[in-house]
Amino acid sequence: MEQLSFFAEAGQSKGLPKELLEYYPGFIDQPTSDILLQKFIAEMPWKQTKQKMWDKEYLTPRLTAWHGDVGTDYSVSGKISNPNPWTPELLMLKEKVEAVAGIKFNSVLLNYYRDGNDSVAWHSDRESVLGKNPVIASVSFGQVRSFDIRNKADHREHYSVKLEHGSFLLMKAGLQEHWEHRIAKSVKPMRTRINLTFRVVI
Repeated sequence: MEQLSFFAEAGQSKGLPKELLEYYPGFIDQPTSDILLQKFIAEMPWKQTKQKMWDKEYLTPRLTAWHGDVGTDYSVSGKISNPNPWTPELLMLKEKVEAVAGIKFNSVLLNYYRDGNDSVAWHSDRESVLGKNPVIASVSFGQVRSFDIRNKADHREHYSVKLEHGSFLLMKAGLQEHWEHRIAKSVKPMRTRINLTFRVVI
């Protein structure tokens, strides 16, 4: 398998608000991360959903897969998604992030960014099924992409984290209420990236 070089553009803005975000590079070692990236690409039940904007439907610019406990139904881009079962790899990652977050997660949303054209627009994860002030654990594999956040009340207050291969980002309580985040499109050539966000669905 080709040796992947994803670390050249790593880094983060100065002054990242640690009360809202904690970033852990190298959370999963590189050999394991390489294996998981290829396994997720090949084996997850990926879907491309549609979003309605200005009375027109558009294909979501990424692929998604929803896994979790029975009953953790979730709306992905406006479409209700019943959970696929946990896999051994997902349960292994869930256990690792729970040890840091101090929370038992019951579901995970996987996003597959195929190239630089795939993205997610500014948004907050504030669906009612996530409860008030949700905590979300995010693990990334593959191409380094910039995770941007901005204050809803003042867009001049913004930060960026370059999410590395095998990294873990903990989004703490309060982030979704007062901040938005995105993965922007890129004009630079980009390889594939898989992101997993572990959640608690009520």
